Amino acid sequence: MPLKTTQNEEPVLNMTPMIDVVFLLIIFFMVGTKFTDEERNIKLQLPEVGRSGALSAAPEKKVVNIYRDGTITLDQRDVTLEQLTNDLQRARGEYADLGVAVRGDGEIQYKYVASVLGAVRASGVRDMAITVKTTQR
Repeated sequence: MPLKTTQNEEPVLNMTPMIDVVFLLIIFFMVGTKFTDEERNIKLQLPEVGRSGALSAAPEKKVVNIYRDGTITLDQRDVTLEQLTNDLQRARGEYADLGVAVRGDGEIQYKYVASVLGAVRASGVRDMAITVKTTQR
């Protein structure tokens, strides 16, 4: 059985492929930034468009309260049915997807709720909700 008389060489890590990849990445990013500078210098006149309404998200739903005596409030302000319709039409002009929550006293007559729902519908609002309080069992 032959005996080993020499020591094995330690493995060597070849750095050449990693250096090649790093240089290629540097060249890629240098060329890419050059293209973005050229795009900024393009003489281009953009088309103009008319105002299309608000660019922000629609506000929370408007709240319409109906009290026992038939008083109607929109966002804590007393209104008539005509004022309610006009105010909601104006608000809907700014935000097309405006929502309305109708809250009525539990003791009022249904005709008050029906007239308010009709006024909301006449204003063009399609997102309507009637709020109720659920009982615990």
